[in-house]
Amino acid sequence: MRRVLALSAAALVLGSVAHAQEVFETTQADFRVATVAEGLEFPWGIAFLPDGAMLVSEREGRLRYVDENGLRDTVISGLPEDLVVERQGGLLGLALHPEFEDNRLVYFAYSAGTAAANHTALGRGRLNEDATALTDVEELFQVNFDKERGFHFGGRVQFLADGTLMLTLGDGGLHRNESQNLANHLGTIVRLNDDGSVPFDNPFVTSRGAQPEIFSYGHRNVQGIAINPETGSVWTHEHGARGGDEINIVASGANYGWPAVTYGINYNGSPISDATGGEGFEEPIWYWNPSIAPSGMAFYEGDAFPGWQGDVFVGALAGSMLVRYEVDGDRVIGEEQLLTEAGHRIRDVQTGPDGMIYILTDDLDGLVLRLEPVTP
Repeated sequence: MRRVLALSAAALVLGSVAHAQEVFETTQADFRVATVAEGLEFPWGIAFLPDGAMLVSEREGRLRYVDENGLRDTVISGLPEDLVVERQGGLLGLALHPEFEDNRLVYFAYSAGTAAANHTALGRGRLNEDATALTDVEELFQVNFDKERGFHFGGRVQFLADGTLMLTLGDGGLHRNESQNLANHLGTIVRLNDDGSVPFDNPFVTSRGAQPEIFSYGHRNVQGIAINPETGSVWTHEHGARGGDEINIVASGANYGWPAVTYGINYNGSPISDATGGEGFEEPIWYWNPSIAPSGMAFYEGDAFPGWQGDVFVGALAGSMLVRYEVDGDRVIGEEQLLTEAGHRIRDVQTGPDGMIYILTDDLDGLVLRLEPVTP
């Protein structure tokens, strides 16, 4: 259980030595929260550079650089001209190529098109040596369905051990039934080679009428993805409607049910489906009811918090908290809610190269925060 002992305005000081005097006690570790950077406009994703600095995407369509001095004033240039900022859309998730130190390739998800006809896309560019610009920028993939309005883009990027990558997608908001239609990418997770081409062993490569990039389908809006270091499995979480947020283990060719089966209901209280499961649909390993609006996901593998080793952390938007799940293999066996009184909508969570946990707050004046251990 968490207990607040003291509070200090020092939590709002920029820089790597900024520490809050508020101590959070939990069942496995005690920690303080330090502010690393402020002044970000709805930050969305983090990618750590080899030297410990980080790239941070702002949903408003900017790529930013943060180091021990905080947020650099200048914006990293070179993003695609067709990037559109519309409601939930903009610049989304980030990932570095596994061989970034040699090729300096940065991958980014974004919404492209116009407010009236938009889709999720994946781009990549080469970060120059002083991290001021992306060069050789190219689009690698785009969803083959132009939708109206700016809802449910998904947008997380995850490289896999075999060098391929996954891009999580959403159902487009008004097009939820398309999640069961393999003819388009809405409501799916796609798997690509690092150049955007289709891996030969994707599950629907030889299926007539199906999009070959699709790896799994029947998703609503996937905004978290991480690899379980113990089992190697890919974990994701997705937003439900009113209730029915889920954690799933992603399998090749599997159908996760949306909207045919769900633990949620419509926002107006009417049913979406009378079934929560059924033959041919994968069951979630965890679901939330009421919804917490999960966003961001990371397994902890650092040394700073030995008691958290192998646990998975999930940010919550509607829930305004960070949630730690104790994991045994591919099962969730315990839950602990952190930072519940801080009032932050948490958009992303990542383990830094220093072993600390970093989170982004979803706000017009967004923060990069760092959880640091308190030793006896």
